[in-house]
Amino acid sequence: MEIANLPISPSTRAKLVSKGYSNLSSFSSFHPSFLAQELNVSVEEATEILKAVQKANTPNSSSNQNGIFKGAQTAWDILSEEQMERQISTGCEEFDLILGGGIHCKEVTEIGGVPGIGKTQLGIQLAVNVQIPIEYGGLGGKAVYIDTEGSFLAERAYQIAEGCINDILEKISTNNNREFISCKEKMQINNFLAGIFYFRICSYTEQIALINYLEKFLSEHRDVKVVIIDSITFHFRQDFDDLAQRTRVLGGLSLKLMKLSKTFNLAVVLLNQVTTKFTDGSYQLALALGDSWSHSCTNRIILHWNGNERNAYIEKSPSLPSASAPYLVTEKGIRSLNSNIKRPRIT
Repeated sequence: MEIANLPISPSTRAKLVSKGYSNLSSFSSFHPSFLAQELNVSVEEATEILKAVQKANTPNSSSNQNGIFKGAQTAWDILSEEQMERQISTGCEEFDLILGGGIHCKEVTEIGGVPGIGKTQLGIQLAVNVQIPIEYGGLGGKAVYIDTEGSFLAERAYQIAEGCINDILEKISTNNNREFISCKEKMQINNFLAGIFYFRICSYTEQIALINYLEKFLSEHRDVKVVIIDSITFHFRQDFDDLAQRTRVLGGLSLKLMKLSKTFNLAVVLLNQVTTKFTDGSYQLALALGDSWSHSCTNRIILHWNGNERNAYIEKSPSLPSASAPYLVTEKGIRSLNSNIKRPRIT
């Protein structure tokens, strides 16, 4: 059963959804005091919510007799949940616009491009932006950053977090002095950095092992709302000679990542490299790992140069039309083209 069908008041259901909980498994194991703190309700009310969840999960004689299926969900319920979901901002308004608000939870999004186009910059930006409090347009969650190439820099994460905080403070400073002080106290750079769980991976066997371990880790850290792998490609291009076996292994990993995104209501972002592909009598750039891998993700976004301008292009998505948007990589992170900052080309 999903939250939409849980026999609780609409206001309580809205609080659960606003905190990012869309299915019962995402919070059914919580202690009442923790859930009360999460939803800003009394411990008694939190206890009643958990009792309703326990009752909903108890099988009865008329349903779940085979012990395998939990029951169907209507398309209307799915649409209602999708409309209530929040997205993770990229930091660029034009980029967010073509994505329908930003990177979506419950989906696996692949982002690829040439070296220097800003893939890691975007990955770090998402790890920061997912932590923006709900009242300021974020998810109020945390991030898992899996680094296979050694390209993650804590100093860069510090700069991007600082830029994110300053942008939010600028928006509210002229409106409400009390809110400004409260926001400044709540949003500290060290808290943003503490909200990024970093894993350094040095081989494809470690990468497989970590992805298998993620379910346990995420069940213990329910506030994680994005998993970023930078990059999914590196070790599988370096260490694998049997391409057929590589395809099978990658297919299994993609299924596990898709399941994690659905189970824990989070976004999975896979950064990918490029390779050359012989097409129509000439070699052209294409995302790595082959044609089979291209079907493993929900969305596929290609970052590319258009002259001296960086562009993001939606190549594949079941819900979004193909579209392109320019973006900048600045000292503060990913920003819109109309930002009042010079556009250095980082290579």
